Amino acid sequence: MKKIFLFLFFVSFVFLGDAQIRKIPAAVTDAFAQRYPHATKVEWKDKLQYFEASFELNGSEISADFSSSGEWKGSERVMDFEDLPDEVQDGFAKSKYADWDKKSVSEIQELGKPLQYKINVAKSDVQKKNLFFDANGKLLKDNITL
Repeated sequence: MKKIFLFLFFVSFVFLGDAQIRKIPAAVTDAFAQRYPHATKVEWKDKLQYFEASFELNGSEISADFSSSGEWKGSERVMDFEDLPDEVQDGFAKSKYADWDKKSVSEIQELGKPLQYKINVAKSDVQKKNLFFDANGKLLKDNITL
């Protein structure tokens, strides 16, 4: 019985592991095409609560989230630390995390919220955080990452 269970688990993982749970609604793909008409290398993921498009635009890697009705919820653009606004770079330099290693940086836009910048930092294999700054360089929050 255990072998049958493991076999069924393996088969479902192989065939359904990367499978799309639902078809992407036309309202979502239409809203995406209207908002990002020049996007390339578009890949969709069904996140159950929303749909996520990962794509390239003007040389940047971006992910954008849409509700099932096609409402844009937010986006995150990967960037280099040197491309952050000077105020954000200065805010990081003055923070208690200035001596931590910078791992990744992104710009976050969310519906109804001001622009934010996320800097993923690490001091060791155990100490890792996501730092969120506003456009003026103020540290808004620091979340532990796993």
